[in-house]
This record gives sequence, structure tokens and C-alpha cells, in this order.
Amino acid sequence: MKVSSTELQNNFGRYLKFVEASEEIIVTRNGRDVARITPVDPKAGQVRESMPAYRMDEDWISYEEFLQLTENSDQRYELIDGVMYNLASPTYGHQQAVIELSGTFYNWFKGKSCTPLTSPFDVTLVKSEDNICVVQPDVLVICDKDNIDQKGKYHGIPTLIVEVLSPSTQRKDISTKLDLYIQCGVKEYWIVDTKHKQITVYLLDEQDIVDYLTFKIGADDYARSFHFDGLSVKLDDVFA
Repeated sequence: MKVSSTELQNNFGRYLKFVEASEEIIVTRNGRDVARITPVDPKAGQVRESMPAYRMDEDWISYEEFLQLTENSDQRYELIDGVMYNLASPTYGHQQAVIELSGTFYNWFKGKSCTPLTSPFDVTLVKSEDNICVVQPDVLVICDKDNIDQKGKYHGIPTLIVEVLSPSTQRKDISTKLDLYIQCGVKEYWIVDTKHKQITVYLLDEQDIVDYLTFKIGADDYARSFHFDGLSVKLDDVFA
């Protein structure tokens, strides 16, 4: 991201939050690049593994501030519990799994009332009035298309969400997002682990985990949905 020295001086706190979320800032003066502001540890900025459970109020990023911060950025971000995450570029294995899953989902849901979608697609989830989160799941299934407004923005709760793990996001996907989806009413959550070649499927209801199963290549041929009877994906295809 490039920003003029005057703009930086006037809105330093705003741009510092971009740096905290692992975006590099190039400072310009009279049209020339004169300085670069980079995170101290880019990986820590992406993963946020060391982020404390409780944050000072001045560090909390509100939903409104998140919209302002990301409005003109060419990067992809998520907002969970007041923390802004920069979404790193995915690996080949990650994208291979997403393609296979989305293809299977597309064919299975074709002609049905629910619709599968893939990232990038913003999903806004409300944990509380002052804690509105924004995520971009790798694959999602929505059954409430009446919650899409005239601008094509979605304001509902996906029935099923899939996250494919990456080294930079696995702790967030396994823990932080699972908690978010439980609290916000998602019915089913799939965690796809390309390293260990397994898919864990969680059935969620009433803000709790009702059941879960892990399907692992070598032991199982397919991973199966709890919520959608008959929906399954072939593990050999996902982890090809």
C-alpha cells in the first residue's frame, strides 16, 4: 500500500493497524517513494498466534473501523473479536482441495434450494452488538438467499462452512473460527487438513458441538455431511 507522508502523519494510527495486520506501507513525498514501514515479524502478523485473549480498548478494531480501513485496500482481511487478520496467499495444495470441494458441492447442490460459494466472499457474523466479525470462508453453503441485498451483499448465516488449513491460519481456523461459528449459529463446520490428509466435520447446534467425525485418507473413502444427508466428498480427490 502506498500513502503520502501527509496522509500518514494525519492518520498514523489507522495505517499502523494495517502494518499490525502484516501489510507493508510505502510512504511517498512529492510522488516519490521515500520510506517503507514493515511489520517486525510478518508471520506473527498474519497468524496472530501470540495475540492475548483480552485486548485494551484502544487496540480493539470495530466493525465500522474495519470497513474504513479495508475500503480501498487491495489485500484481503478478516475481523474476529476486534483483531484484523491479513489473509496470506494460499498454497497449491490448499487451492486443489478448495477446487475439488467446491466442484463436488456445486454438483450436489445443483437444482436444490441451497447454494455453495467460494472465497473471496464476505460473511458478516454478529457475536454481540459491539462485536461484529467478518470472515471469508474457503467454501460455504447458504440456504437463506433472501438475506442477499440489492448490492449482492450477504447478511445471513451460512448453513455449512469449510476452511482448508494453511500453516499461517490453522490455529485461527481450528480454534477461533470454530468458536465464532458455534456462537453465531452455523450448522456444520468442516476443517480440511491437507498436511495430515483428513477432514473433521462438526455438527453444531444451540451454541455447542453436537457431534463430530474425522475422516482420514487410508481409513475412509469419503467425508460425509451430518446436516445434508447424502452429501459426501471423495478423499482421494481432495488430497490428490
